[in-house]
Amino acid sequence: MSHKVTVHPSGHQFDVDEGESILDAAMRQNIDLPYGCRGGACGACAGFVIKGEVYYDEEPIALDDDMKTNHQALFCLGKTRQDLEISIDEIQGLAPLEIKQLGCHVSSKDRLCHDVIGLKIKLDNNERLQYHAGQYLEFILKDGKHRAFSIANAPHNDDLLELHIRHVDGGLFTDFLFESMPENSSLQMQGPLGNFYLREDRHRPIIMVGGGTGFGPLKAMIEHIEHVGFDQPIYLFMGVRALRDLYMKDMANQWLKNNSNLSFIPVLSEPMKEDDWLGESGFVHQAVANKFPELSAFDIYISGPPPMVNAAVELFIKQGASKDNMFSDAFEYSADAVQAIAAKK
Repeated sequence: MSHKVTVHPSGHQFDVDEGESILDAAMRQNIDLPYGCRGGACGACAGFVIKGEVYYDEEPIALDDDMKTNHQALFCLGKTRQDLEISIDEIQGLAPLEIKQLGCHVSSKDRLCHDVIGLKIKLDNNERLQYHAGQYLEFILKDGKHRAFSIANAPHNDDLLELHIRHVDGGLFTDFLFESMPENSSLQMQGPLGNFYLREDRHRPIIMVGGGTGFGPLKAMIEHIEHVGFDQPIYLFMGVRALRDLYMKDMANQWLKNNSNLSFIPVLSEPMKEDDWLGESGFVHQAVANKFPELSAFDIYISGPPPMVNAAVELFIKQGASKDNMFSDAFEYSADAVQAIAAKK
């Protein structure tokens, strides 16, 4: 049995099957609703329920009491048993690309720093994945679970797909990847996914804010910018704990040589004594706010863990940024990793 969903203000309509999430149904029928992690952690898919009711198998992390009071829902996990009317601004910009399920295999694994691996995968049968710089893919595991990772190379250089994957203790997939996954391992993936991508039709100065492996999709954007040519200023802020976590520094320095419009500002939140760090310290979003007290003139791209992304958005709005000019990608831990982290506390 299916139900009708009407989207305001566009007036678009689509059908959602029993047990299907509203976002999945919209994507299946080429309705471009905003989303990020697809796991209820970032809140990027939030909208208002005008008529009808939404339910969840498990309540999303990002759904707070104020949102419930205001009749907001997270459509990435929200489902319905009746017709719905919802209010949410659909994504305007590049045309959505076909989401494909494809076989692939591991071409190489390279240690980028002590807890991050650069994984390069090649699609089977010489397939190519069409994607926008900044989007992500999902591995489909044998148990049916999905693991999402941002694509870290630009679309024009797509012979291999590059992923930056941080080891999370207790994460079954990352444990396998770091400890025993051999090169040439076969995997199933689907993509491209996500509304986090470079808006090429805009010409405002750009601030990019990355936390940890949030560097990956920003790297893809920078490479694409170098390929197509942008003339506006770009400020790349990269936040990590200590100097040992700051990977691909040589590549970033080469970008600076190639592009006089680019600035690279690394920020260490917990520098070690041996780092002898003289650069920016503290939280990366605060470093942005300190350098640019007025943010209304910028397009801002934010990528990293949900707490960092959420704190950055909240602070930047206070300093004049508009939600219409901020684009974010909040990485979500898998459920098994979250449970393992919690057990250690």
